Amino acid sequence: MCNEAGDARVVGHTLVDHMNFTSRLKMKRLEGKDTQAVVNMLIKRGEEDPNFYFRVKVNEGNQVISMFWRDGMMQEDYDIYGDVCVFDTTFRTNKYNLVCAPFVGVNNHWSNVMFGCAFIADEKTHTFVWLLETFLDSMGGKAPITIFTDQDQAMTNAIEQVFPNTRHRLCLWHLQKNDVSRFGDLKADNTFKDTFKKCLYRCYNEEEFETTWFDMITKYNLQDHDWFTNLYTIKEKWCTALNKDFFSAGILSSQRSESTNNAIGFKGNKSTSLTEFFHIFGETVDRWRYQEDQNEYDCGNALPKSDFPMVGMIKHAANVYTLTLFRDFEKEFKYAMGCISNVNYINGNFFGYKLQHESWPEHSAHYVAFDPTTNSIKCTCRNFEESGWICFHAIRVLHIHSIVNIPEQYISKRWTKFAKSEVWKRMEHREDNGTEKRKITPWRYEMARNLYNLVIKCQGSDAAKKVLKEAYAHANESINKVLEKEKAAEKEAAQKAQDDVEAQQITINIAPSTSSSSSNAPQIIVENPPLVKTKGRSKRKKGFFEIRTSSTTPTEFGTFTPKEQLF
Repeated sequence: MCNEAGDARVVGHTLVDHMNFTSRLKMKRLEGKDTQAVVNMLIKRGEEDPNFYFRVKVNEGNQVISMFWRDGMMQEDYDIYGDVCVFDTTFRTNKYNLVCAPFVGVNNHWSNVMFGCAFIADEKTHTFVWLLETFLDSMGGKAPITIFTDQDQAMTNAIEQVFPNTRHRLCLWHLQKNDVSRFGDLKADNTFKDTFKKCLYRCYNEEEFETTWFDMITKYNLQDHDWFTNLYTIKEKWCTALNKDFFSAGILSSQRSESTNNAIGFKGNKSTSLTEFFHIFGETVDRWRYQEDQNEYDCGNALPKSDFPMVGMIKHAANVYTLTLFRDFEKEFKYAMGCISNVNYINGNFFGYKLQHESWPEHSAHYVAFDPTTNSIKCTCRNFEESGWICFHAIRVLHIHSIVNIPEQYISKRWTKFAKSEVWKRMEHREDNGTEKRKITPWRYEMARNLYNLVIKCQGSDAAKKVLKEAYAHANESINKVLEKEKAAEKEAAQKAQDDVEAQQITINIAPSTSSSSSNAPQIIVENPPLVKTKGRSKRKKGFFEIRTSSTTPTEFGTFTPKEQLF
């Protein structure tokens, strides 16, 4: 503020005044109790959003030990992008030592999207089971195809119990992060780190992985190293060469797992409260959604540029995919142009090809089977099954057979510009009914583009400009009349509803409420989680009569699974 004003004396208050003011704002936000303020905000959100979901778990002392929440938009995002979920527990509030555990996904712009968030007291199996079951209940029983986590055994046990049909994979980002604590003296050896990274995501097939791994183990005498031994036993959870048979949205192959980790982008300090965490979380989600709106606007108003002529499959990809995914397709197309193809066999309508990039080693070759009658194509690299877009081997074969459009069965809707088309329709339906207002919708995109094109068209003609100005003035006057009429009707309806409520209160003898809250919802009182012991606190052991053993089962409250709505 001093920099913007030019001098501290111009601001009008001192640094102490500023700090006192911000402290009072924080205290006002807490309203007496930290956790109680968060629960009150959850209840209020539930009253405002019929699809809002939250659950809070308390112990026998009524202290919060776990909570989970997600709003209606998170559920809609999960319905579209919930095939892949990243479950991160790397954030912890130091004040209560609660773990912040967000559920994060990847949208059609390759940006983070939030599915839900939780605070949990510990990282034990039963806690993760409660959290995953709550998450599953909040999403109507729909489990993700793939879930990425860090290397935690309790989390693994819970996933096997709650998501038995979900593929559990480890984030490569976490594995590479462990090199500081697990590699010992080898962390300074760049040759070793390059070999380890090759084992993670640069091996073309299982045979190359096995050879590279055991050569590394032998060369650096790691036969008795427990961490590497255990890591090899779960190789199917992290090695990209062994993860081609399931959808992972390209998180493993494209090494973008770092973008889906540390998703919140902040860490709490010793004085961070739950209320502050909750507000920062909300601001983060708002920022992500604003960025998504901007990406949607850019996709709806511009076509990407390419080094290749905008014809054939390149043009089709530009019209279908988002700007981000078009770059991935363009990269595959470039590889296809440098690919050497040889006919391996012809069997009736089926063609078999052996393809290899001219600058890559011999063992990187893959085989493609193509049926021109149905445009069905299969590649041994299985990039489509793993990432959702066709590989350069398949593009090369399609190009040879003069296929100018990407076959429809190989266009994954989650990566297209129309991934949220059903959500847009519901949003516009609610806007028409006056139940929801969004700053940016596809209708506004279309109208803004049409009117802008009309302005550009009129630039060269004074007569056309005059017609446009007159049309605008007439439209503006007509719209104002319509809005004033609707506003008067809404005001009349609100007054009628208020009169009905007052008449009902006169008829029915209602006892005055002793609660200061204006809401009719039951008042729920909770206590803050137990404070953690920090350095310098007493190490005195509790006496016999001070020790209490928990004899009751923790209780929980919150909303329940929203009923399915018909649109």
